[in-house]
Amino acid sequence: MNLINHILCCDWGTSSFRLRLVDASDYSVIAEHQSAEGVAGTFKSWQAAGSPDRFNFYAAKLKGAIEQLSLASSINLSDIPVLVSGMASSSIGMEEIPYAPLPFAADGSQASARIFPDFNGRGNPLVVVSGIRSDSDVMRGEEAQLIGLLNLAETSGSVGTNALFVFPGTHSKHIEVKDGLVSSFRTFMTGEIFNILSEHSILKDSITTGADLSEAGNLPAFRNGVEASGSSTLLNTLFTVRTNQLFGKFNKEQNAFYLSGLLIGTELRQLTSGSADNLVICCGKHLYNHYKVASEVLNLKEDTIFIKPELIDKATIAGQVRIFKAKTDYEQSGVFVG
Repeated sequence: MNLINHILCCDWGTSSFRLRLVDASDYSVIAEHQSAEGVAGTFKSWQAAGSPDRFNFYAAKLKGAIEQLSLASSINLSDIPVLVSGMASSSIGMEEIPYAPLPFAADGSQASARIFPDFNGRGNPLVVVSGIRSDSDVMRGEEAQLIGLLNLAETSGSVGTNALFVFPGTHSKHIEVKDGLVSSFRTFMTGEIFNILSEHSILKDSITTGADLSEAGNLPAFRNGVEASGSSTLLNTLFTVRTNQLFGKFNKEQNAFYLSGLLIGTELRQLTSGSADNLVICCGKHLYNHYKVASEVLNLKEDTIFIKPELIDKATIAGQVRIFKAKTDYEQSGVFVG
């Protein structure tokens, strides 16, 4: 049985790269390296290089990032295990790894992963983690956050064994957990549709993004959008964003929040009749107030649990550490031996 005190946890997304040296005992971040060299860009670089061995190409990028982090932090990182989650296991990643099927144990034991021994020094492997699939849906990354949340002392006691977790974002995920198992989940393209409409549709000339929800007039416009999400079908109500501007109902900044309210209201409205014991909404800072206001407008459960934004990042790390321990023979050590 190997002992562990530190892990290099990497979240390699489509358009971003984040590597952190993590204390496995309390999930604190000791050092961090970030870049915009996501999986999509790395894949294009691999193609431009003549498509050499793909795993080795990506591995060189990862080892280069470890070296940069080591130099920046003045810490020797050559003998610490590495875990990578996110898009690294996708068809454009370092190696495609099959999704884990449902039902999925929320303790990390059934995570789909591939282990590459001695990646970062003798006895220190690389663990690449894939996501989860149902018959009609997939996700990568949110399952690590979910596993982490269920294992954090700050949240585990309040959630219970039957809960619906909402992870807002570009592709929002609604994940149902029953008796410690992920039983189902659904994806809502809320964030992506907002970006497409605000940048590439006729509505782009009716809105201006970048303002804050708390600024004068924006909150009422957002609430109006949430309320309007139930007045007709989305394909119809979307055009009111155009007429709001034509008729002078909202200025362009306010209209952007009206559009946001329409989309978030459409996503959340079906939760008013949910059967889960607990509804848990897990937002980062950017969307926390949006979803909190929308839940109030829609009269979602009074005891809806809102996870504090600062806990979401910690949950990701906790989930990565939990998965690493579940997929390897490592146990936590009280002494740093790296």
